[in-house]
Amino acid sequence: MQVIFGVIFHFIGGFASGSFYIPYKRVKGWAWESFWIVGGLFSWLIVPPLAAWLTIPNFTEIIAGTAGHILIWTYIFGLLWGIGGLTYGLGVRYLGVSLGSTIILGLCAVFGSLIPSVYYNFFPEKGKDTITMLATNHWGQMVLLGISICVIGIVICGKAGTMKEKELAAGKADVEDNKDYRFGLGIFVAIVSGVLSACFNFGIEAGKTMADSTNEIWKAAHQGQGNFLFQNNVTYVIILWGGLTTNFIWCMVLNARNKTFGDYTAKAKPLLKNYLFCVLAGTTWFLQFFFYGMGESRLGNGASSWILHMAFIILVANSWGLLLKEWKGVSKKAIFTVVAGIVTIILSVIIVGYGNSIK
Repeated sequence: MQVIFGVIFHFIGGFASGSFYIPYKRVKGWAWESFWIVGGLFSWLIVPPLAAWLTIPNFTEIIAGTAGHILIWTYIFGLLWGIGGLTYGLGVRYLGVSLGSTIILGLCAVFGSLIPSVYYNFFPEKGKDTITMLATNHWGQMVLLGISICVIGIVICGKAGTMKEKELAAGKADVEDNKDYRFGLGIFVAIVSGVLSACFNFGIEAGKTMADSTNEIWKAAHQGQGNFLFQNNVTYVIILWGGLTTNFIWCMVLNARNKTFGDYTAKAKPLLKNYLFCVLAGTTWFLQFFFYGMGESRLGNGASSWILHMAFIILVANSWGLLLKEWKGVSKKAIFTVVAGIVTIILSVIIVGYGNSIK
């Protein structure tokens, strides 16, 4: 049952992440940097401490009692992840919700799930899965097999993207529904985003002391009830301060360069609706990690938790891409290819889940 609940929580988190960009598409008359930072203020500054306060009343004391070097490393990984999050938005803009999310999050899944295991192989910690453990145990081999199949699914979806680009160039696909589509630039941004986005998982690992302290306090007051579902909420506060820093600086630079500071107050634009859609997008974005933390508390923060979370996001984002007609006018062969990629990723999720269940 713990595994089942863990998978369900990861699916809810994946749905939130795969869906958060949809409200941004309803923002009218604002530059990308304007709606991105307004939503981001809720994603990274307002909602995380509110969630921590609602679930961990003494979270500020836990942060204050944490060693300085732990806070610094957690924040630094947040800074690096912030660059990945920033380029995520650009990747989705240039590649579309389905393809952009697939490539970015696929790379993020692979790096985020494997690198911590490699690290713990050299610097062992109790309760942490090492790459050696994964390679020499049946359950770990199943997890690695699932990750490998996930990579194959990503490659297949990438192939579908190149097919779509060629058909756009040849005028066979609907250009209006794909007016921002730029595969070359998009794939470069997606690779940068995918690699750096994995730093969020590293930030969780770096700040694990805060989550462990939260968990021990809760378990002392709730004997025999397992691990605390919301233990990671305190760690998110520090990680997301780092994410806010990089995103805020870059968006202000773009506002100045593009002369778009007026977006925030322009009466000729639907300000109320724009702000509401940004709030909805930003809050929905944070919910992905709110539920990731719940899933992680049931499955454990190994390769399986991260790959499940990322794979669910990929599946949801691709579903939205099809519903939003991002593949409108594209050949049946291209659509079949992207669907084949989605099915492959589903298979990888099942295999990873199985590996975790027999651990």
